[in-house]
Parts: sequence; structure tokens; C-alpha cells
Amino acid sequence: MSPVARRRALAASGLALAAGLALSACTAESGATTSGDDVVGQGYVSGDGSVRTWEAGDRGEAVALTGTDYEGATVDTADWQGDVVVLNTWYAACAPCRAEAPDLVALAEERADDGVQVLGINTTDEPGAALAFQRTFDVPYPSIDDRSGEVVAQLSGTVPLQAVPSTVVLDREGRVAARVIGLVEGSTLDALVDDVVAEDATGDATAGG
Repeated sequence: MSPVARRRALAASGLALAAGLALSACTAESGATTSGDDVVGQGYVSGDGSVRTWEAGDRGEAVALTGTDYEGATVDTADWQGDVVVLNTWYAACAPCRAEAPDLVALAEERADDGVQVLGINTTDEPGAALAFQRTFDVPYPSIDDRSGEVVAQLSGTVPLQAVPSTVVLDREGRVAARVIGLVEGSTLDALVDDVVAEDATGDATAGG
């Protein structure tokens, strides 16, 4: 099976699982919805897929995240300064996380030459569950083991701590340029990344954002 066909098959299975769990797991409201637990707990939490972007002149301070991935390696987003960084919160049993995984994998594989890095943040899973997820979807990028919640807490104010999955795009200076709360569609993710990649080195947009 070709990589494209495999991604489509994985996406279809993930969306089927999402549909099967959605009625019992969450409700579609504006912003994040919760089952009573935050992202550090075991409760299922989702969002409505809402998107927000920030113009270059309206972005805050740079975000610098450090942690250890599930292979035991140190990850520091400061090492990617000058690149566009996509952050994604997830856990293995989260149906929308599984549904969006093929698009994140494709982004990491196809946009590396454009200076795009992808980093997962997992505040729930033991290493065994996380590594099994990574093998299932052939995930080429690292994920920080953040069961303490310390890493995702640094995104407080940008992403509700209980919203999983959520995706954040950092510009080349490490500033938050865009966020999606809930499952991110592949076309939406590509468009958000395209806009930030198109910005010049000074942070001024050369394409719509």
C-alpha cells in the first residue's frame, strides 16, 4: 500500500472511531468541552475545532518548551529557532487525536525541507501506550512525556489546559501565530502553516494570515 493510501486508510479508521465515541465522550460547544477532568487526568476532553490566528505585530513573547521524549531524548524547542514549530497535544485513547494523526505525520514528512518542525505533548500516557500509538501511525516526530503537566502549562492562556487535542503554530521567533482547539483538519493545518512559512525573517507577513 502506498504512503498516501495508508494515510487515508488510517484517517478513515480514526474518523470512524471518533464518530463512535463522540456521542458518549463530548458535546460540541464553543471552546473546550470537558468531562470534569483536565488534560492531566484521564477524562476525555475536546474542542470544536475553532481556529484563531495572530498577526505578526500582535504576537506575545516567544514560547520555549523543554522535556524528555518517550525514547528518553531531551527535546528543546530553542534548538529549532528560525523554524516554524507545530505543537500538538494528544493521548493514545483520544479518538480525534487518532483521526488527525495521519495529517500531522504527513506535515512532518512533507514540510521538513521548508523548516517545519512538529512536536507532540502528551500529559496522560505511560510510555508503552504512547510508543504503541507512535508505531501505529509511523510518527516521525518526538512527543514530550508531560505527565506532570508542566510543559503544557506553559501554553496556558493560549490553549485551555483541558483541551485535547489542540494544535499551536509557532512562528520562526517562537511566538504563537495560530491555534486550533479540537481536531484540526488537514487542509486547515496546511493553510495555517503555509501562512507562517511565508513570513519573512523579520516576522512581517508576506502572505495572508
